[in-house]
Amino acid sequence: MTSTLRPADPTGAVRRPGRWLALAVLVLAVLLVAVDATVLGLATPYISEDLRPSGTQLLWIGDVYSFVIAGLLVSMGSLGDRIGRKRILLLGATAFGAVSVLNAYATSPELLILARALLGVAGATLMPATLALIRNLFHDPRERSLAVGIWGATASAGTAVGPIVGGFLLEHFWWGSVFLINLPVMAVLVLVGIRTLPESRDPSPGPWDLTSVVLSLAGLVGIVYAVKETAAHGLAWATLAAGLLGAAALYGFVRRQLTLPAPLLDMRLFRSRGFSGAVLADLMTVLGLSGLVFFLSQYLQLVQGRRPFEAGLAELPAAIGAVAAGLIAGRAARRFSVRSVVSGGLAAVGLALAGLTVLGQSTGYPLLGTALLVVGVGAGFSFTVTADVILSSVPKEQAGAASAVSETAYELGAALGIALLGSVVTGVYRGFTGPPGTPDAAHESLGGAVESAAHLPAGTASALLDAARQSFVDGLTLAAGVGAAILLAAAVAAWFLLRGQKLEDTTG
Repeated sequence: MTSTLRPADPTGAVRRPGRWLALAVLVLAVLLVAVDATVLGLATPYISEDLRPSGTQLLWIGDVYSFVIAGLLVSMGSLGDRIGRKRILLLGATAFGAVSVLNAYATSPELLILARALLGVAGATLMPATLALIRNLFHDPRERSLAVGIWGATASAGTAVGPIVGGFLLEHFWWGSVFLINLPVMAVLVLVGIRTLPESRDPSPGPWDLTSVVLSLAGLVGIVYAVKETAAHGLAWATLAAGLLGAAALYGFVRRQLTLPAPLLDMRLFRSRGFSGAVLADLMTVLGLSGLVFFLSQYLQLVQGRRPFEAGLAELPAAIGAVAAGLIAGRAARRFSVRSVVSGGLAAVGLALAGLTVLGQSTGYPLLGTALLVVGVGAGFSFTVTADVILSSVPKEQAGAASAVSETAYELGAALGIALLGSVVTGVYRGFTGPPGTPDAAHESLGGAVESAAHLPAGTASALLDAARQSFVDGLTLAAGVGAAILLAAAVAAWFLLRGQKLEDTTG
């Protein structure tokens, strides 16, 4: 590790004093977003009990954040390049904390969906700004690889901290408390970031094109909405219209970028096979993982009967594996190759998901814990190296836009994954046959079945819960199989698309 921390620098690249302290502030922003994303899964059973959302509303609560953030990331990354990445990061962090309070005190499913959407607007400012600032803080490629590894490891650590802290809070307070943990992190980020972060921006950015912003948002949200609704309810005229309008908006966005003298997103970035391959690998990986991850906490709590804190601890191996892999991913990619590390990581995740297709109601923890550890290691290698490839493929003036493309792929994959794989789980679940007198609410979600069973005679309640839990597990294992196929396909695609790609050893 010492040689990585103090790499040879034959070109004499300038090393900014205090860059590691500035990195510590940036990873707080990553922690903020990662914790928020993971605590929601633990809180879902409590939200179901308190707000009584329908199955569709529950999916919206889970994925509206990703819809909005996916639609705005490119715009916000480009805005940061123009007005300053430090400025937009601090403004976004402040808004993120404020909107977290609205999430915590939501009194209806509709209000919580709105609050999650507003959180997506604030979150869209954070991730591109952090990666872009890393690109401008660390000019030495090996130092930058380590910084990106720490950035990714912190995101993974957030996935562990979120469930554990969230589980503790859920056992002692109401479900809204899981959103309030954002406030102290936000406060530290803003107060320390004002003093330590350097400002950076594109010196010749051109105007911020509002028409491109609207086209980008309408295009991405329209397409993701159409996919989600079709997966959940089948093809309908309204969803078809939304998808066609979204596709037309994206087509208009691309055409407009090609004609503007200073585009919101420089489409020439995609001419780089390494850049395009890394973005595609990220999208497919998250698509294959996110639907399963969204329902895993419900499996641990509502099927296996674990308490929230225990469920949080059960998910810890994934974060441990991702942290460990992220810190050595850059070194591994230089010693072997970019494509072998990325493809190998994706294949490992795919095989781990395939192992989860044998889950049952009473499956022991060794199988689940091992699979989660392998998922973490594989994802840690893949995500860290692809982020490094994306950052090193572009001039530092375009770091915000390039980072935004990377994060858009991530969030779009999350939205599509929850929509497609989540709909697989929900569709299989709704088909279970309960005992006579089973309320309709029991077929909406597993949380609804648990709530319904509390008001039924003991024998009927037991039969209802057994049927509902088995149906939920059947849906979960089918989703794991689909996710495994997606990840293995992504591994093959990455092997070809990242051929010949290398991480820099020295600054040029």
